[in-house]
Amino acid sequence: MDAQPLGAGHRRVTLLSGLGWMFDAMDIGLLSFVLVALAREWELTQGQVGLAISVSLFGMFVGAAASGSLADRYGRKPLLMATLLVYSVATGLTALAWGFGALLVLRFVTGLGLGGELPVASTLVAEVSPARSRGRMIVLLESFWAYGWILAALIGYLVIPEFGWRVAFAIGALPALYVLVLRRGLPESPRYLLRRGRHAEAREAARRLGVEVEEPDIGTAQGTSPVSGVGIRALWTAPYARRTAMLWVLWFGMVFSYYGIFTWLPQILATSGYSLVRSFEYVLLITLAQIPGYFSAAYLVEKWGRKATLVSYLLCCAAATLVFGLRGFGAETSGAELVLWGSLVSFFNLGAWGVVYGYTPELYPTAARGSGAGWAAGIGRIGGIAGPYAVGLMLGAPGLGTLAVFSMFAAVLLVIAANVWLLGEETRGRTLDEISERTARHAGDIRKAQATS
Repeated sequence: MDAQPLGAGHRRVTLLSGLGWMFDAMDIGLLSFVLVALAREWELTQGQVGLAISVSLFGMFVGAAASGSLADRYGRKPLLMATLLVYSVATGLTALAWGFGALLVLRFVTGLGLGGELPVASTLVAEVSPARSRGRMIVLLESFWAYGWILAALIGYLVIPEFGWRVAFAIGALPALYVLVLRRGLPESPRYLLRRGRHAEAREAARRLGVEVEEPDIGTAQGTSPVSGVGIRALWTAPYARRTAMLWVLWFGMVFSYYGIFTWLPQILATSGYSLVRSFEYVLLITLAQIPGYFSAAYLVEKWGRKATLVSYLLCCAAATLVFGLRGFGAETSGAELVLWGSLVSFFNLGAWGVVYGYTPELYPTAARGSGAGWAAGIGRIGGIAGPYAVGLMLGAPGLGTLAVFSMFAAVLLVIAANVWLLGEETRGRTLDEISERTARHAGDIRKAQATS
């Protein structure tokens, strides 16, 4: 599988997983636009708006942490379908919310599905992609996030002002039908099936990807006995501890900054004197910059490597974020300047995200890949809870404003860039088995050194 050329089967898995990713992003984006209208209709405070965002992200933390281990135990495909169904149905029910408390409960349930889907989808694409194309394919998978956020912005721009926020949430229930497409068209990961001892199914899944394998030898590389996923304690043992530490810091900072900026952006614009329609229009234009950000990262990640691309984009995003806070919301700032600096933040932030989702599953072996990616994403959601809530507190505090908010996010981005540079390792061009074997050898060297001492 690692040596195969990129074929139609790989592209199909990326496309099918990517469309689920797009619906996930659309659902998350909808909340940021709905809350602008909802805050006015229900007379919510800034703190309540931040709480509504954070509750959804707390659900995503629980969902991401649980789904990784469940995907290692029950499979990538079943978890992908289950999580999509959960968040779609819960979003549809949110259209019936009768008060702020009901909204919080339903958004928590929605977050369970939203957070659970993303690490499972990236793990599946990582496990089926050829080694030479793996980074690019996962960045392209992540690019579907931009399409989903654009859909959310279009719904916010065209639907909410005319038909209201309840109709927007009702539209968010439609992706539940996509489960039927996944059930028929998406294969399971052959690597996962081998780890579970399901060799005949692994052969069939590989053939659906265009990989022909000799019957007697398919199980020898990964073993023949079923293996379950690993727990959180195993992620902190000698082979994985440094990688886990680097990823948890990276994910916390990335989610803290992303959700803090982009879920609050429509609300910040609306409270800065722009009309509801104009605020949504500017956010739509800023969101469009995510697409070239992804595609540029998809090109560079196989040219420069994971570390260099990720660190470069994080540093550029930190600089753009600081200037956005300085120049984006002044009394004399034009709409064009606001969109320019906001687009640069969007370009570099989402380009970095594409690399993060590709880099994370590469750092763990098959038995721990779902758990490792899931827990990293789960820790990130803690940052997602803290980020939007901190913005709400800062905007409501006397003497603090948008400059303080964006300066904080710029500092966080600098810290996580240094974290990747110091603790990260390069995985470009290496097969998943090579990365796992290097980790195992490193762990053996550590044990020998400890025994000698």
